[in-house]
Amino acid sequence: MVRRHAAWILGPAFAGLVVAVVVAFLWPDTYVSTATLRVVPPQVPENLVAPNVNSAMSERINAMYQTISSRTNLTNLINSFNLYPRERQRKPIEDIVEMMRRAIRINAVASLGDRDRNLPAFQISFAYENRILAQKVAADLVGRFMAENTRERTTQSISTTVFLRDQLEAAKRDLDAIDQRVSNYRQAYQGRLPEQTSQNQMQIGMLEQRTSNINNALARISQEKLLLESDLRSLKMQRTSLTPTPESLARRQKSGLLDQQDREILQLETVLANLRMQYKDSYPDVQRVISQLSIARKTRDKIANQEETEKLDEVTGPKQPDAGYEREGRALDAAIARLETQLKAKAMEADTYQKDMVSAEQQIRQVQERLSMAPASEQQYAQLVRDQALAKQSYDELNRKRTQSAISEELERRQQGERLELLDPASLPQSPTEPKRVVIIGAGLAVGLIVGLALAGAREAKDTTLKNLKDVRAYTRLNVLGSIPLLENDRVVRDRRRLAWLAWSTACLAGIVIMTGAVFYYYSTKV
Repeated sequence: MVRRHAAWILGPAFAGLVVAVVVAFLWPDTYVSTATLRVVPPQVPENLVAPNVNSAMSERINAMYQTISSRTNLTNLINSFNLYPRERQRKPIEDIVEMMRRAIRINAVASLGDRDRNLPAFQISFAYENRILAQKVAADLVGRFMAENTRERTTQSISTTVFLRDQLEAAKRDLDAIDQRVSNYRQAYQGRLPEQTSQNQMQIGMLEQRTSNINNALARISQEKLLLESDLRSLKMQRTSLTPTPESLARRQKSGLLDQQDREILQLETVLANLRMQYKDSYPDVQRVISQLSIARKTRDKIANQEETEKLDEVTGPKQPDAGYEREGRALDAAIARLETQLKAKAMEADTYQKDMVSAEQQIRQVQERLSMAPASEQQYAQLVRDQALAKQSYDELNRKRTQSAISEELERRQQGERLELLDPASLPQSPTEPKRVVIIGAGLAVGLIVGLALAGAREAKDTTLKNLKDVRAYTRLNVLGSIPLLENDRVVRDRRRLAWLAWSTACLAGIVIMTGAVFYYYSTKV
């Protein structure tokens, strides 16, 4: 079958070889220039100054790529380096931009030990048919990436700071408004605030202690007034009974001693009553006053008994009052006037204490009213206090973040934050990455050979003629008695062979010329 259909097998194989050679050498070379950028961490540790820029480098690289690969930037690159001159003559600029966008590649650098773990670095590559222009464009892209990274981080840092400053101002306004509401509430409910309950109760206790002291003072004044009134009555009686008779003189002398002892007993009883209001009877001062009072009473009883038992001696004839008697009368009048003045002073003091008592009771009622009204405003005041605390917390948090963002912004302005560093500059490629000519030629020859074999098989399947005596015996199962050979004109056979050789020669020559032309074109246009 191969011998009969050799032309059908070799023809497609040779055609496939020619087509593959033409495609391989007319396909322009593609040179890839690659540069490596390293991500340099911040110069200041993050635990000291936290960055206010998104730390995901892959996201920022994608964002920078979207910016750099925009239509405007790529159009400027195409015009600056005069890229794709042939394509620009027959295609719109949008198609050229898309073609260049496909030629740009960004790849992460994998670790040598662990291919699944990427290093903090990435490669930027650009593929173009001119290796020098490929290097220039790759270097330009690297510069654009570094500039865009600096600009983006600075802009994002400034935007973050401005946003936090605006939020801080809004929080400050809210806090001022809440503070004003709290201040107005405090002024409107002064003294009735829940937090002033203990103060009001303490004030009530102080006022009650004050009323108790006033009552004690009034009781003391009352006792003193009683004592003064008793003394006043005694002095008035003495003044009335003051006569120049010897009998009256003796009686006056005895009555004066008795009255003096009564005053002493009354004073001791007053002191004892005041002490018993504060201390028990076992207190030393109380015991001392009790003993003094007992002695004074015994002395009074003794004087009274002597007055009753003693009798006055007979005195003959009245005597004229002497100068001592007049002096004693004047002394009694002065003492009476002095006691009356003291009584008036005590009355005025009692009036003052009464007014203080009324004022203290009024204040107690006011404080009790404030205490009774406090629960009605407790819920509203608690809500205001919670709002104030939350607003204060929010303001402090925003102030802290704004300060931290301002420090990070200054760090970015000084180029001490995370930045890109050129690790390997754009390379000048020496050999093209595309096309793989040996692979293309081998593939074309293999495809042509497969097509030829397919054609030969198809022709063999369609051919139903018997080729030799063996086929006749196999298909007819008859005995072959003889055969007549095919008789052809020798000239016709020679002409046919010559025509076939001519066709093959022409085809081979044309194929060789075409392949030679493609190779010549490639090397003549190669830079």
